[in-house]
Amino acid sequence: MYHPFSIADTIKTAWNIIKKNFITIIIYSALAVVLLIVIQGINFIFNSTEDFSLQLVLFCILLIMQGYTTLGLYKLIFTLIDSEFYEFEFSQIIPKIRMVLSYIAISLVFAFIVTTFNVFVIDRLDDYPAVQSLTRFLGVIILLYLALRYMFCVCFIVDEDSGPFESLGQSFAITRGNLTKIILVLLISIGLIALGFVALVIGIIITYPLVNIILVVTYRKLVYSHQDVDDDLSETI
Repeated sequence: MYHPFSIADTIKTAWNIIKKNFITIIIYSALAVVLLIVIQGINFIFNSTEDFSLQLVLFCILLIMQGYTTLGLYKLIFTLIDSEFYEFEFSQIIPKIRMVLSYIAISLVFAFIVTTFNVFVIDRLDDYPAVQSLTRFLGVIILLYLALRYMFCVCFIVDEDSGPFESLGQSFAITRGNLTKIILVLLISIGLIALGFVALVIGIIITYPLVNIILVVTYRKLVYSHQDVDDDLSETI
């Protein structure tokens, strides 16, 4: 591979993007943070009610709102990257319903895996605490590995309009051989998120889009690296 993925270049590119589009990104980020607070409010109601029908309705609303919020931010980032030399319309950053459904499908698949593992494996080992702890630890390791390999599926959903399972396969492919560098990028992102929480709301409004921009640029760099081609600077700066 003649065009390896570079962490330093990725961070530099992400920072250039947020500097050039600071106002647009901050406005959307502020709206997204407010919407996320509303989502958490719905989640609180969801957890406190005993009405199953209401729980199901609130759960669906929660997934849809989360889908539009997350995919909308990614659409905005991709649009800012790809539309550097021409103006874009608001309609370009609204996710298609197909994208939201793909996002929801992937969320449900991972939720099903975690729930099934807990119910049919962990809970059945209550009489063997040592084995249960070891199994839970191994389960967390496997889950983290899967999360690393499939973390760019949302990018493929937004960037290439891929379906849920197609995007999972694409994400698995571009992360092959780059897990160490991806982990380092995630550690940097976690550090930024921590700083955002220290600075409370204002910090979150800044670090929330910055972290997602880093992930989107990481995705683009990995795609170019996987294809073994030079970066198109008009698309990544």
